[in-house]
Amino acid sequence: MDTSRPVYLDHAATTPVDPQVIARMQACLGQAGVFANPASVSHAPGRAAAREVEWARQQLAALTRADPRELVWTSGATEAINLAVLGGARFLAGQGRHVVTTAIEHRATLDACRALEAEGFDVSRVDCGDDGCVSPAALAAALRSDTVLVSVMHVNNETGAIQDIHGITEVCQDAGVALHVDAAQSLGKLPIDLSSLPVAMMSFSAHKLYGPKGIGALFLRRRPRARVAPLMFGGGHERGLRPGTLATHQIVGMGEAARIAMQEVDREQAHLAELTERLWRGLESRVGGVSVNGDPARRVPGIINLHVAGIDGEALVAGVPDVAFALGSACTSASTEPSHVLRAMGHDEQHIRASLRFSPGRFTTLTEIDHAVDVLVAEICRLRQLSPLWPQHGQQACSE
Repeated sequence: MDTSRPVYLDHAATTPVDPQVIARMQACLGQAGVFANPASVSHAPGRAAAREVEWARQQLAALTRADPRELVWTSGATEAINLAVLGGARFLAGQGRHVVTTAIEHRATLDACRALEAEGFDVSRVDCGDDGCVSPAALAAALRSDTVLVSVMHVNNETGAIQDIHGITEVCQDAGVALHVDAAQSLGKLPIDLSSLPVAMMSFSAHKLYGPKGIGALFLRRRPRARVAPLMFGGGHERGLRPGTLATHQIVGMGEAARIAMQEVDREQAHLAELTERLWRGLESRVGGVSVNGDPARRVPGIINLHVAGIDGEALVAGVPDVAFALGSACTSASTEPSHVLRAMGHDEQHIRASLRFSPGRFTTLTEIDHAVDVLVAEICRLRQLSPLWPQHGQQACSE
């Protein structure tokens, strides 16, 4: 094991780029590569770049069982979510001005909804249960006659909780309401079949899939047609929905990442399940007081949110530089506010501040997990010996 760098257990924030993806991207850079503008189809280099872009679109379509014509390239899931939520609501505003989302969404969705409220839309935020999941019945109860859009994530980025997308889709379909699904954390981890799942829109990101940062996509169903108002203007690229010169190397990187994911998904998910179980059981057996936030049986392999009683999460993160993990979402890690996701699940501030997210990845080894457990156990024991919180649990400081 390479001890010169930390054991990286924060793949839910971002993944390293797969070496095969790097190689494919490099072939689109430099004078000898496919570097031309893919919109310059009047000459051979431009047409070669355009073919690479469409090859990548086909790979992502194959992974999600979509029509390639239904995929619009964006700069990432955040832009895709904004295009779906803001663009979708604005396009449908003539039919109604009510939007429904959930209390556990990514900030990209929640902040977009706040922007809609500033424009005069009414937004309802559905609560989740203590398992971190939103029930279709609760979402159905929030719908109104003027509801035009629902936006729900597939997999929660903090807890890994898998939402009942099929049940939620049925609710929206029965009500005739457009549904957008944030699939940033589920792409390549869970089966996605857009040929049979009747969602209107779905957003994706490459950098959660061992692809590069700065590239994502939005699925827009063709039949029945999902419509959005563009957020930017100029050039007419991507059917006028997302202008700007296409970044061939990044798009090809996402396509290659999707191709690899199709080949590796079963093996990889089994590997991630083994890693997260080993981490959780290793900590629990040696220090006690460790529990999973949410339903352990209803989360995606590779993301586990653990409550470690008697410690402060920030102190633990600072005390183990040999292990890279998170207190919550990377997009909110700079904030001192407790996790809005764990709060929505009913946890108090003390519980939230003692909760940690671990997310191993494709290249994580069992040896690295064992090393991480050793380091974490030592620091947890040290912190509990210093903490006035630990005796409240009626237990003595743990033993290494």
